[in-house]
Amino acid sequence: CPTPADLRPPNGTRVCAQLYADNSPYYDQCCAGDVLVVPPGSDAPFMPRGWSARASSLVVGTKCDLTVWSRRGKKGNSRRFGS
Repeated sequence: CPTPADLRPPNGTRVCAQLYADNSPYYDQCCAGDVLVVPPGSDAPFMPRGWSARASSLVVGTKCDLTVWSRRGKKGNSRRFGS
């Protein structure tokens, strides 16, 4: 997995988090498959099409927090992730 400080695409813009679709029991193979990029200041009450219950790994960038909810529309239990 990339380090939180590595979450910068080649064009230099900042990325707050990346969610990954593939999982593995081996840590070095966890962050694989499709990637969902979360830009700074994002506020999405719903996961994009095809991502519901699909994210298996995530990395949160420095100076960012990612809050997720167990139910759609920001309902249910929440959990906050940081770098």
